[in-house]
Amino acid sequence: MADDPYAALGVAKTASEAEIKKAYRRIAKTDHPDLNDDPAAHDRFKAASAAYDLLKDADQRARFDRGEIDAQGQERPQRRYYRDFSEGAGNPYRTEANYGDFSDVFADLFGDGQGGGQGGPRRGRAGGFGGGGFGGAQGARSFDMRGQDHRYTLEVDFLTAARGGTTRITLPDGHSLDVQIPAGTRDGQTIRLRGKGGPGMGGGGPGDALLAVTVADDPDWRREGDDILTTLPITIDEAVLGAKVEAQTLDGPVKLTVPRGASSGQKLRLRGRGLAGSGGTRGDQHVELRIVMPARVDDELASFMERWREGHAYDPRATPRGGRP
Repeated sequence: MADDPYAALGVAKTASEAEIKKAYRRIAKTDHPDLNDDPAAHDRFKAASAAYDLLKDADQRARFDRGEIDAQGQERPQRRYYRDFSEGAGNPYRTEANYGDFSDVFADLFGDGQGGGQGGPRRGRAGGFGGGGFGGAQGARSFDMRGQDHRYTLEVDFLTAARGGTTRITLPDGHSLDVQIPAGTRDGQTIRLRGKGGPGMGGGGPGDALLAVTVADDPDWRREGDDILTTLPITIDEAVLGAKVEAQTLDGPVKLTVPRGASSGQKLRLRGRGLAGSGGTRGDQHVELRIVMPARVDDELASFMERWREGHAYDPRATPRGGRP
């Protein structure tokens, strides 16, 4: 894991949020385990993912820059040694020079495993640090600690995020895992995989894997909140005469009525065809019409338009549609 997330992404510390995102996507496109079998590429992708996960969060980035957390997002411990603690004023375990038995100190710090009333210590298992206990001292007790959460970034395509689905990821240990993507997943949303993080200590369970989702751009679909926007090409005659045409939605194709006299840029609404919202309702789909000319304007079409223009000429630039001159 890189100690400098900026270096892992190849950006300066003054890089903008957009520059950081662009740098991560560039690395993901070349070094993702699904695209590159080189172990060195896997390491670069792993480091870049952790770096992007840290720096895309403005609060976390600021804390890292101030030195409050490390590159893994963990709190930086104060540089304090046991001797400083043991000889501190007011410490009930203070001794003059005997550092032979640490068991009471660790029992006080971590709980010694026996219920001693509400908030009381718990007594743990003896010899938890292997063999004769911590540092060879007899009577040292073990403690249970949950494993660390591991953070990753997962890029999914727009339709998988919108419709929901399953995507396969490769963890740093080489194991593959199928991840369920909920319908309506947003860019920046976190998916928690319980028990897929770091191993615990003693009787502590493993941590979780936290996947920060990045939704890839799609040329045919755009998102605005829970609404989605698409573009529908139509012909000249469909625009003039009106027509029923097929339009794609997240749920499959539907028939859409193009009104007579439609113009490019005009939007039609399909209610309830958008993304799943937090309240259980769905947004709408807005379909923007775009008139597409035929591949070749033949003599018949040109002749017709010339005759039509002689008696019906108009200037849309002088009088905007729906407005005034």
